[in-house]
Amino acid sequence: MRFIDANVFIYAFLKPKKEPPENVRTIKEMAKEILKRVSEGEEVVTTVVHISEVANVIESRAGKKKAVEILMGILTAENIKVLDVSTSDYLKAALMAEEKNLGINDALAYVKMKEAGISEVYTFDRDFERLDVKVVRD
Repeated sequence: MRFIDANVFIYAFLKPKKEPPENVRTIKEMAKEILKRVSEGEEVVTTVVHISEVANVIESRAGKKKAVEILMGILTAENIKVLDVSTSDYLKAALMAEEKNLGINDALAYVKMKEAGISEVYTFDRDFERLDVKVVRD
């Protein structure tokens, strides 16, 4: 099982306002391929915080209706496990973020991955390459 970062959903679902550069088009296609596998039943894990991140970005760019549609799809999928996050988890993440120079939500993903025994992550965030996890992009 792999952790799935918020940016995979965001790249797959957001329609750019103008024609994106080639590298962004490539990332969008890879994100869509990952979500295709998930929609076909591949089991993945994320956190409620990462889903909130997806919802906020989608709502701000595509509207509340689209955000709710995507959020409901994620939350009701049997093969997407959404982990709760406690204050203690966020404290660990904040300390990890400072120690390893990571974004706080990236550190949170790492903390939750370690707790769950997950060593692979779907993400397009290069910060994960500095951690002892396998980054999967295809």
